[in-house]
Amino acid sequence: MLGSLIKNCHYCTRMHAESFMKKMYPVYQPSLRGNELKYVNDCLTSGWISSKGKYNSAFEEAFAAYLGVAHATTVCNGTVALHLALLALGIGPGDQVIVPTFTYIASVNAIQYTGATPVFVDSLADTWQMDPQDVQNKCSKATKAILVPHIYGHPCDMKSLQQICRERKLFLIEDCAEAIGSRYEGSLMGTFGDISAFSFFGNKTITTGEGGMVTCHDPQLIEKVKKLKNQGLSDKEYWHDTVGYNYRMTNICAAIGLAQLENIDRFIADKRFVAETYQSAFAGSPLVIHPESPNCFHSYWLVSLLLPQKDLRGDLRKFLKAEGIETRPLFYPVHTMPIYDHLTTESFPVATDIAGRGINLPSYPDLSREDILHIAKLTLQFTKDHE
Repeated sequence: MLGSLIKNCHYCTRMHAESFMKKMYPVYQPSLRGNELKYVNDCLTSGWISSKGKYNSAFEEAFAAYLGVAHATTVCNGTVALHLALLALGIGPGDQVIVPTFTYIASVNAIQYTGATPVFVDSLADTWQMDPQDVQNKCSKATKAILVPHIYGHPCDMKSLQQICRERKLFLIEDCAEAIGSRYEGSLMGTFGDISAFSFFGNKTITTGEGGMVTCHDPQLIEKVKKLKNQGLSDKEYWHDTVGYNYRMTNICAAIGLAQLENIDRFIADKRFVAETYQSAFAGSPLVIHPESPNCFHSYWLVSLLLPQKDLRGDLRKFLKAEGIETRPLFYPVHTMPIYDHLTTESFPVATDIAGRGINLPSYPDLSREDILHIAKLTLQFTKDHE
């Protein structure tokens, strides 16, 4: 009996060790292999840890140079970057801003913050981006701007959207939270609009932990943004002549951002390798990775997978979770959420279909080929078993 107990104990210990040793795959984790520690330690040594210090201006200058825009200013996250962009353009109560329903909630919340009204449009089935024809159909006398999020890193149809804005004299606001490094007809996203917003949350292509950036070509517009992010401070010290906000980035966050930006080309190359390896692994199956249009460069912020039918998604995610693989559902259409469902009675068939059938797979740049093929193999196995 003692021998049997010892044998069982050894078995349990081995099983526990195997379970403990199982590799875990989060949807995303940042790659921090550059000068992040060096620059942060410099902040700590110098004592400049809040919004003042050399790294904010250094990050702004480097980011503007990377994009090829005239002006950039750091902020504390991507949502406030959108809020400031809208406010700087004078958007407020009585105005309408067109936005896709298939987007992250921040794109719509920022419009709501200003007192303006979001007007939802559907998406294109091939790119998953906002449908320019639906944008054209939804324009009215109250429309003031089009807010253009490049979902999951794929660019929107900027030629069509720019034309609508020119013809109707509308502002074009780019939400580049998911699209740093993406290109449309050779030009980087964030260079097409009147003003653009970026996010550097921990799961973004480059991160500052929490943080964002507002960019534009217009010097007067960027000065409005800077004033609003700094409590409405005027030229006179401690004199505030407008209601502003405390939307500044810390010097420590900017230090991390600068270090991350130094490696952006490597990050994007690695992320495209991840997406291309998944695509090869799923070739010939009913599983479809978010496709790249011929005139676009997709940065693949997150690798998104479309399943053949939506009733597979919940069980697949549970199966992968049990194997140590984290996934996320694609964004739920915002018009279906209780805080916004009163704004429209329309249906948005493309957005609803994509949102219901999609998941995000592990997408971080440090995934190896073996990691990706392991995740793909399990995903294919589950799909074949449930055909």
